[in-house]
Amino acid sequence: MEWTPIVFVTFKALVLCTGMFFAIKWHYDQGKKGKQTERRAVLRASGKVAAGFMVSLLGLGLLTFFLSRMFGLDLTLP
Repeated sequence: MEWTPIVFVTFKALVLCTGMFFAIKWHYDQGKKGKQTERRAVLRASGKVAAGFMVSLLGLGLLTFFLSRMFGLDLTLP
């Protein structure tokens, strides 16, 4: 077996584990601050992002449906 996949997979695992450790540590430290106004702002922003995602998902689904109807694809369920 060649040594290249072993080295690269080991390096990738090491980098990902280090990144996850620091991400969890940062989020834990941010949670200890406990600012109420900042928490509200984050919740409001995440709600806006979730709403935008749902609207874009609905738009993409409708676009796909109308394009498939326009091209004459059979959309009936069996």
